[in-house]
Amino acid sequence: MRLIVIANVLCFLSADPSRARAIEDNKPIINDYTHNRADLLELELHESVGGKLLLTEKEQAVNDILMRLKEKELDNSFDNPQFFNFSRPYFTYKDDMKHSKVYQLMRKMPKGAALHVHSSLMLDADYLVKLTYEAHLYACLTEDDLKLHFSDAEPLRPCPVKWNLLSTLRHASDDVAQFDAKLKEHFTLGTEDQMGFSTNVNEAWKQFNKVYYTIKSLINYRPVREKVFHQALRDFYDDSIMYIEVRSGLSSLYELDGTQHEKIYLATLYKEVTDKFIKENPGFIGIKIIVTRARSASVEQVRECLNLARQLKKTMPNIFAGFDLVGQEDLGKPLRNFLPALLEAKDEINYYFHGGETNWYGTPTDENLFDAILLGSKRIGHGYALMKHPALIKAVHRNDIAIEVNVISNSVLSLVQDLRNHPLATYLALGLPVVLSSDDPGVWGAKPLSDDFYVAFVAIASKHADLRMLKQLAINSIRYSALDDKGKTKLFKSFEKKWNEFIDGVIVDSDVLLKL
Repeated sequence: MRLIVIANVLCFLSADPSRARAIEDNKPIINDYTHNRADLLELELHESVGGKLLLTEKEQAVNDILMRLKEKELDNSFDNPQFFNFSRPYFTYKDDMKHSKVYQLMRKMPKGAALHVHSSLMLDADYLVKLTYEAHLYACLTEDDLKLHFSDAEPLRPCPVKWNLLSTLRHASDDVAQFDAKLKEHFTLGTEDQMGFSTNVNEAWKQFNKVYYTIKSLINYRPVREKVFHQALRDFYDDSIMYIEVRSGLSSLYELDGTQHEKIYLATLYKEVTDKFIKENPGFIGIKIIVTRARSASVEQVRECLNLARQLKKTMPNIFAGFDLVGQEDLGKPLRNFLPALLEAKDEINYYFHGGETNWYGTPTDENLFDAILLGSKRIGHGYALMKHPALIKAVHRNDIAIEVNVISNSVLSLVQDLRNHPLATYLALGLPVVLSSDDPGVWGAKPLSDDFYVAFVAIASKHADLRMLKQLAINSIRYSALDDKGKTKLFKSFEKKWNEFIDGVIVDSDVLLKL
């Protein structure tokens, strides 16, 4: 076929010698155009996240492997768009990702730190179901609601039916496996059937909050919270994460006899569990806490929470990071409502505000971004609406404010359907200071950070984005952490060691990875 085409072209040119001369005369112009186009593409890549990094010879070899795998996946999706996973709800493809060789590399790749994680929602539903086998657990169970409480006697809390020991309900069921499967539904945001794109943002948040309060009722028992946090550290470390900044409202934990601990006690427990985990796993650097309060609170309640943050900073400065307001932004109070309290503490406490987690434009929700920047927020949580505010994009660049992007969270909570349209693509192209995190991975059964890295790399970033972008995102997570210089140096050394081990491991496994 190719010979026929060449013959036809030669015949065409020989029939009209002037055409041959015209094409010959235009060769310099075509060559210049081609070079200029290549230069423009190279310039764009150079300005994007990771574009300025230089790879070692070994890293380049790994990059070649990675890009062959990525291009194969994307070419298949381009040729068969009907099978493109990332335009569908996350629950429809999350199990399919495990078969991707790119995803398998993401699992092994050191990712540095997770900087946007809510401490109550780090573990998946399977582990939470196991915890329901703990003794003395009572349940208030209806068809569509579940409340849990540990007690040495029937709880005094109101229940529309009757408090029963969960073990009694389980043994009374005809099928324990089916009972546990039904129980699991109360600990997860949705399934393929329940959480499609027909769910609007408010409905998604309504379901999310319901799951949150169910989980909270299980883990506010002190011995259980201890187990939960230790397992969360294990899961994150196994996902190649070496440091975590957890957001927590510092709930008041209780004992079996009903004794209530002060809120500051939870921070002490987190520190003790973390210290023990570090002894078991020296490669793990530690955690810091960002104290949070719900946006539904009053100014006075926010002021009280800021006092709690001050107390934590004074008593445990090594574990304290800062303060944030949390909850659905669209239905919550904007930052400017809390200005009296926030301005008072501005010079004492670092802020890490959620901002712009919305599709709206010109509303109090997206304009939280203005207040977050003016209040000196060290990072911005989500920043989904930032793309609509060019002046703020310049401010973020100028002030080096990191954007904590949580792509799967944005998909599950109905902000974006086709992930190719996520604003992260623009943030990466502009070279903005981006960090990837996972928000509440346990609620939707995601791995602590690998799922977000994979989706960002394959579905959102440019097809040309390569190992340099991934490495830069990991570096960003260290650079923009709340660690001091000494802590960052320690984390960088730990990351570099694990990164080099990762690179060597991929080279050793290259034949297996590239085998069709």
